[in-house]
Amino acid sequence: MLFKTNLKVTPNLIDLTPLVDVIFLMLIFFIVTSDILPLKSLNIENPVLEADSTPLTTQLLVVMDAQNVIYVGSKKEILDLVTLKSHLQTEIGKLKILHPTNSPTVVLSVDRRVEYGLFLQLFAIVQECAPRLRLVYRPDADAQANYL
Repeated sequence: MLFKTNLKVTPNLIDLTPLVDVIFLMLIFFIVTSDILPLKSLNIENPVLEADSTPLTTQLLVVMDAQNVIYVGSKKEILDLVTLKSHLQTEIGKLKILHPTNSPTVVLSVDRRVEYGLFLQLFAIVQECAPRLRLVYRPDADAQANYL
């Protein structure tokens, strides 16, 4: 039994394959060129202390996560301990030029799961380079409630 179809071949159909290829290429380009790790996406568990400190205006952020990866600055450049000192010195120099009246502060945020020896190495390097140093921690909510 033969069925007849009334479909006609039209040359007006648009092939979407090249469009999809271009979209994927643009998506890959934007993913590669964008900031991959926004600072909030880093899973850093800071230690808990009872005191709180005020934020400072001229600061350079140095973060070490649980996998011992060091991120520096707002662009989250990934560095190792060998190149950290020279990079910090150049970044602090830039901050001094931008804000000559304020002394730059290095804000050190280290995950609590980092080994103590690596923390001390990082702390010593930052302390050599920075005129001011601030450690990031999570305030203890129970201790603050006791003060009230």
